Amino acid sequence: MLTTRCAVLGSPVAHSLSPLLHRAAYAYLGLEWEYDAREVREEDLPGFVASLDASWRGLSLTMPLKRAVVPLLDEMGDRAVQAQAANTVVLEGTGERRRLVGHNTDIPGAAAALRERHDGPVDRAVVLGGGATAASVLLALADLGCREAVLLVRDPARAADTLDAVGRHPSPPEVEVAALGSAVPAPDVLVSTVPASAQPGLTGLVAGAGVVFDVIYDPWPTPLAMAAADRFVPVVGGHDLLVHQAVLQVELMTGRPVPVDVLRNALGATP
Repeated sequence: MLTTRCAVLGSPVAHSLSPLLHRAAYAYLGLEWEYDAREVREEDLPGFVASLDASWRGLSLTMPLKRAVVPLLDEMGDRAVQAQAANTVVLEGTGERRRLVGHNTDIPGAAAALRERHDGPVDRAVVLGGGATAASVLLALADLGCREAVLLVRDPARAADTLDAVGRHPSPPEVEVAALGSAVPAPDVLVSTVPASAQPGLTGLVAGAGVVFDVIYDPWPTPLAMAAADRFVPVVGGHDLLVHQAVLQVELMTGRPVPVDVLRNALGATP
């Protein structure tokens, strides 16, 4: 009997904590499944997907693969269609009926992570970065009732895909695009999807924010997270997003729910 296999794909991917989380979930569920990390570059993704045999059940995707996988999918869930990005692929069916179904658990995962640690307003947001993760967080904020957002990016011309994604939400916020480093009013929510190395010149944005949501978890704490702590501003971290989106991934791949605390305890994190 074939061992059921899943993996996280990306480049770089060695730092990923996804294997730790998914293996903890399998142990809780009593499943003898395998889950590992595979270094896959964007140009190698079609070949990797084509090589998957019947033992494969699911893939977790990190950047830069969340958008690159879309043309390879047979079907997409509603949130993946909205974002035009999938961080989760479930292989369904057998033989010639085998299908690749893409899902986006970043959107509901981000909403759950934010609401777990912050029950204040989310009307106005500032988002650093304009990639697939930024689109997912903006869609999550739209779910929570965000009305206005400023997207700060290095190259405003490259934010088109993110703006298109937000526009597919039934109640999208009004989004303004500006260059990274621009002066903006203090938001209810400051979101960062940029690397920690790009943050030192941006820590002044923390002043007056209601909450800081930094999707990075390695290294941690990031300059923005430290600046927020110094100002007693609540912080939602990358581990929070990771755990909440992974719980949803596990259920999509296995068909069985897992308590979020099982994954949180695997990280040694506390709510």
